[in-house]
Amino acid sequence: MIEQILSLNPILQAGLATLFTWSVTAIGASLVYFFKHINKNLMDGMLGFAAGVMIAASFFSLIAPAITMAENLNLIPWIIVFIGFFSGGLLLFIGDKIYDIYEKRNPKKKEKKVSFKRCFMLISSITLHNIPEGMAVGVAFGSVIYGLDGATLAAAWTLALGIGLQNFPEGTAVSMPLRREGMSRNKAFFLGQLSGIVEPIAGIIGAILVMKMRTLLPFLLAFAAGAMIYVVVEELIPESQTNKKKDLMALFTLIGFSVMMILDIALG
Repeated sequence: MIEQILSLNPILQAGLATLFTWSVTAIGASLVYFFKHINKNLMDGMLGFAAGVMIAASFFSLIAPAITMAENLNLIPWIIVFIGFFSGGLLLFIGDKIYDIYEKRNPKKKEKKVSFKRCFMLISSITLHNIPEGMAVGVAFGSVIYGLDGATLAAAWTLALGIGLQNFPEGTAVSMPLRREGMSRNKAFFLGQLSGIVEPIAGIIGAILVMKMRTLLPFLLAFAAGAMIYVVVEELIPESQTNKKKDLMALFTLIGFSVMMILDIALG
């Protein structure tokens, strides 16, 4: 079976590889089904855990690779990364302000709307993060077609495996906070896995438009990092710290960061 997969067109392999990365996201999101009762401390802890995962992913999965890619493409890394990072955060900042204006004009059910905003920002930031990761996998497979230096199917599949395993805590980082906000398990799981469905789409686009995507990837990676950090600072950490056991919630953030950091470093 492995030989049959490796004999396929690299673009088809990119599609299969990113379907794998999405499926691991879905498995991570499925953890919501293992908790029968909602415990506030646990749910606040998972919010802190999600913050840690997103902070680690922002650097190890996004900013660090963006710097390396920019250097390999003979771009000026600090300019590309700064513009991308700040633009990503600025986009969510603008969206936040637009939502606040909408909220002032529609003051009814304010508490529910605040929860919706937090959920929307969380899903948006993780989805933005998955787009350049999917493209990175697609570019790795597409590079084989062009015979670019160091481009092999083995390297491409290794990258897909690494990104896929990193997606497990990310799926959890979306679904568990959504469950905390009162969503049903089915809805929390659906939205959690949905954040990763963009990877197969982005992967195929990256494989087809490999040359153009290689140039855009450093910016897109940094852009996603900026969006994720904004959500962490604006929503996740402040909300987790409303818990009376603030020190325990901070520990969950450290655990989330550590898990993601280990996966990123160990899997390269």
